[in-house]
Amino acid sequence: MMENFQVQELLIAIAVRQQNPSILTADFLKYTGIIPSDWELARPPVLTNTAAQVVYQNGVSIVAEVNRVIFAEAIANKEASDVQIAAIAHKYIETVKQVDYQGVGINLRGLAPYEPENLGGRNYTFSKLLQPGAWQDFGSAPVEASMRLVYTLNETQLYLDINEAQLQYPDKTTKPAVLFSANFSRAINHEEPAARLAAISAVIDKWQGDVKTLKELVNSKFLDNQSYSINTATTETLLFPAAIAG
Repeated sequence: MMENFQVQELLIAIAVRQQNPSILTADFLKYTGIIPSDWELARPPVLTNTAAQVVYQNGVSIVAEVNRVIFAEAIANKEASDVQIAAIAHKYIETVKQVDYQGVGINLRGLAPYEPENLGGRNYTFSKLLQPGAWQDFGSAPVEASMRLVYTLNETQLYLDINEAQLQYPDKTTKPAVLFSANFSRAINHEEPAARLAAISAVIDKWQGDVKTLKELVNSKFLDNQSYSINTATTETLLFPAAIAG
C-alpha cells in the first residue's frame, strides 16, 4: 500500500520572449527588495552565458534562462501562509519591467512512498496503470515505464507525469516511491503587455488551488490510501529520475 501523498516542491515558470540571464544576481535580488536582505545563500551563485541560478538556505531558488525565469521552493513541512515563492515571483515581474513576459506555468512535484515490503514504483506502474502483455518481455533487463496523462479542467490543462523514484534517509536506507509531477498550463491571450502581466500575476495566485487539485486527483484516483498531507520529514532526500531531475 502507498503512504500519504506528499507535495515536495512548487515551481513557477514564467516564459519570456528573450532576456539576458546575467541580470539575475544575488546583489540585484537583495538591493531591489525582491529577496529579503537577511536571506543567506546555500551555495555560490551560478552564472553562464545562457543561465543564472541563485539558491538560498531556506529552499528557495531562482533560475534565469534566455526564454524563462523559474522560481522554486521546497514546500514540505510548510503551511500555505509560509510559502514565499509566489510573492517573490510577483515582486520580480513588477521590478524587472523591461522583459517581455509571455506566459506562466505552475509546476508541482509530489511523492507517494511505498511500504518497504512492496516492489515499489515499478510494481505500481505495471500492476495499476498498464495492461500486462508480451510487450513487457523484451531485452536483457526488465522494461521500465513512465507515463504522461493530460487532463482538461475548467480553465487549464493538467499534464501529469508518473515516474519511479526513491526516498533516501540520513542512514543511507531508501524507500521506493512514485513521483507525480504536475504542470498546470493556462493560456495567456492578452496582446497588451500590461494586461498580459496582470493575467500572469493572476495565474501565480492560483498555486494553492492547484495544490488542492493535484492532491485530490492523486489521492482519489491513484492511491489506495485516501488521506493525504503536504508534509514530510525534511531529513528525506529525493532521488528523482534523471529524465526530470533537471
